[in-house]
Amino acid sequence: MPVQNQNPMFRMTRRGFLLASGAATACALAGCRSMPGASMENFPRKLALYKSLFGITPHGAKVYQYTLTNSHGMVVRLITYGARVQRIQAPDAHGNIGDVALGYETLPPYLNADDPYFGATIGRYANRIANGTFTLNGKTYHIPINNGPNALHGGPNAFDRQVWNATAVQEAGRPGVRFNLFSPAMQNGFPGDLETAATYLLSDQNELLIHLRANVAGSPTVINLTNHTYFNLAGPGTKILNHRLMINADRYTPVNKVLIPTGQILTVAGTPYDFRKPVLLASRIKPFPAGSKANSDLIPYGYDYNWCLNAQDGKMTLAARLEEHATGRVLECFTTQPGLQVYTGNYLNGTLQGIGGAYPRHGAITLETQHYPDSPNHPNFPSTVLTPSETYYQKTVYRFRTLQP
Repeated sequence: MPVQNQNPMFRMTRRGFLLASGAATACALAGCRSMPGASMENFPRKLALYKSLFGITPHGAKVYQYTLTNSHGMVVRLITYGARVQRIQAPDAHGNIGDVALGYETLPPYLNADDPYFGATIGRYANRIANGTFTLNGKTYHIPINNGPNALHGGPNAFDRQVWNATAVQEAGRPGVRFNLFSPAMQNGFPGDLETAATYLLSDQNELLIHLRANVAGSPTVINLTNHTYFNLAGPGTKILNHRLMINADRYTPVNKVLIPTGQILTVAGTPYDFRKPVLLASRIKPFPAGSKANSDLIPYGYDYNWCLNAQDGKMTLAARLEEHATGRVLECFTTQPGLQVYTGNYLNGTLQGIGGAYPRHGAITLETQHYPDSPNHPNFPSTVLTPSETYYQKTVYRFRTLQP
């Protein structure tokens, strides 16, 4: 692996955090080049970084697009709205470069209420918190609910809806972008002033590396950051049912009908949650009956569940492998996080139009590396508490490769 093993939480002073997040070389030294517009498609095959204006919000904030390239033709585009992965293009087994992630060509669709977090950096708390309520150090906090009776992905207008500051960086020769965001105490009900840095890098080994850091001041808080890219190795606009999925987990957290963990941690053996060997998704997921009032996020109509990864020591480990045999593309996910939330695009229904066309039900899959859902309300889950004397730090790598003939 191109990154060293490191615990997801470790002690560091506030000054140390700021120096660490700012140590990478800035735009001028990284060879950042301005682009006249986002339409430039034929990039030189080399490690490089380009910047262009992506759009302007209704409030007048400029949103920029950063394009990362490597010598194999891989292209990753990021935007400052939501610190999002806007587009990923990767080679297939025949050397053809194609899109492998869902997203929009322009800014306005990202601003719509029906945007399902395409490519976003999620915070302060990824996944669900039951009833939007948790207790920390004897005090109860309330997060605005936005998903049935629960708070999802930090509540409404969370990190995915903010315009982040961005700096072009270079680390170990890899071009990248460091996004920064300040979240004041009690924004969306969370305690503590939180500073977050999300760094995205592209390697010449076709790896998208994500480093997420955060420091809190004033009082402890809870935190759970992740990236919410929707992958489709056959190309957006198709279904992912012909993908094969492996998850490196012996256990999972069962949920109730509104997708809140029961608190149990159960074995996957003998259940539809056993992906320890590659499984064709079509063999597990059934078509959703027309007019049904069933929850399409629940088996057998789709997955939106957390798996407890086998490595729980904060070291980088293989979390999942996704294969698509028609294109020969493979996506491997490595992380320091204890959990992996897998969502199979169960609520996509063809109404959203983006890169590649209309997005059908089961038109993508997410591999969200994170802590377990609703952890603040389950003492037996790995802790998501962050104190002013600590730094939150996690690493995830999405490695693209192809099947060997």
